[in-house]
Amino acid sequence: MRKSRKIILSIAGAATLAVSASMAALAWGHGYTSDPPSRSALCASGEVTNCGNISYEPQSVEGPKGFPAAGPVDGEICSGGNDPFAQLDDPRGGNWPTTSVSAGPKTFTWTMTARHSTATFDYYITNSSYDPAQPLTRSDLGLTPIASFSMGGAQPDHTMTHTVTLPSRTGQHLVLAVWNIADTANAFYSCMDVEFSGGGPGDPSDPPTTTDPGTGEGCSAGAWAAASVYTGGSKVTHEGAAYTASWWTQGEEPGTTGEWGVWKRTSDC
Repeated sequence: MRKSRKIILSIAGAATLAVSASMAALAWGHGYTSDPPSRSALCASGEVTNCGNISYEPQSVEGPKGFPAAGPVDGEICSGGNDPFAQLDDPRGGNWPTTSVSAGPKTFTWTMTARHSTATFDYYITNSSYDPAQPLTRSDLGLTPIASFSMGGAQPDHTMTHTVTLPSRTGQHLVLAVWNIADTANAFYSCMDVEFSGGGPGDPSDPPTTTDPGTGEGCSAGAWAAASVYTGGSKVTHEGAAYTASWWTQGEEPGTTGEWGVWKRTSDC
């Protein structure tokens, strides 16, 4: 009897440890956009209150991947479809704090609490029909990403940055960032409220550049063509910027390959 009891206790203990390990992985295997601050980051910092659970775990906005064809349903996109984080879907009358931006390059920073194998980071932005006082739906967004950074299964650093070229907009909008995990069926969702200042290309906080437009490094190169083959050192221009190829490539669009990708941005033109 005693031996059987010990076996049962051992099995129970092992099961408890397994559950604890699983819960720990779930608690730490996440990430969120911290600059510009996402809604979850604003809740965690205390700048926005009455947020519920997300105040304690801003990294946990995880939902099914496959957006926009799949993923969270309309009205639950910012929470990743998680009921405990429903406060993120509440538009609060359009009064979420906003970050001032302008059309042009903008740096986005992710804070990671674990390094998942990564497929892509995708960025979307709202269109002219967007109403900040209503929950986010697919009809509010351009469903083609304005930027996509492929990592081919590699693990991100604990801090990740992407340079995203924001299109021209006026007034208050929302940027949706989606971190698609390579080896699970899930993704992480971050909603960032922004206000376009209309100040022209570049972020208002960026220092002035001394390079005259159109005369920067590589601006005299020919335009990128999807069908052309480029080798390491090849220079092209694309959508108002100059790029240099790091290795052989064909069909990979400059500005979409990320900081570890083939194309390195060298100048605004």
